[in-house]
Amino acid sequence: MSKVLFVVSAANVWTLKDGSEYPTGYWGEELAVPHRLFREAGWDITIATPGAVAPTLDETSMGIAGGLPKKRKEIREYLDSIQAELDSPVDLADVNADDFDVVFYPGGHGPMEDLSQDATSGALLARRVETNKPVGLLCHAPAAILAAKKEDGTNVFAGRKMTGFSNLEEKANKASAKAKWLLEDEMKAAGVDYSSGVPMMSHVVEDGSVFTGQNPASSEKLAKRLIEVAGN
Repeated sequence: MSKVLFVVSAANVWTLKDGSEYPTGYWGEELAVPHRLFREAGWDITIATPGAVAPTLDETSMGIAGGLPKKRKEIREYLDSIQAELDSPVDLADVNADDFDVVFYPGGHGPMEDLSQDATSGALLARRVETNKPVGLLCHAPAAILAAKKEDGTNVFAGRKMTGFSNLEEKANKASAKAKWLLEDEMKAAGVDYSSGVPMMSHVVEDGSVFTGQNPASSEKLAKRLIEVAGN
């Protein structure tokens, strides 16, 4: 049986440059849709967070920003069905990345707060690149690559073709105007060969074992591609 590790942010706020805290967490669609697809494919799923903290659903993702009412209802019902898993994640520090066929990071602004500077997550990502094993990062989750550094200080993902939530897409969120930094800018500063597609439309980029999706609309395509590549 193939195994996937979901690395989920433990943050429930996003600290802005004026010191205010914007409620956040993981984006519902970005966890629910891939989780469902991996489960339907028969994969064994482990959810991990920093410190084994139960992750927080960003309720914004259950509002109009999360799509049409029918879609949001289905996502809410699915998340409710796996609530026991979400309430008891394993500690990311206790995870051996080599035990998994795929490591998957769902987004939401949460990773901007914690995973972007989490050394354990950074080391895990570096290990995936070193061993050429598939890793998927969705929407804001590529913020986690900022913690993946080589001994010389350069980023492990420098030169890789990747995508992530774009500056243009950020304009739809008023809080982003007060952000300390934006994902697209920091990915480029880290040396990533960044690209984006049409805002809020599915856009997935592959570079070797690194798979990235631009936004929530990319959830299904990214997960299906990882299952196709790594399933057995």
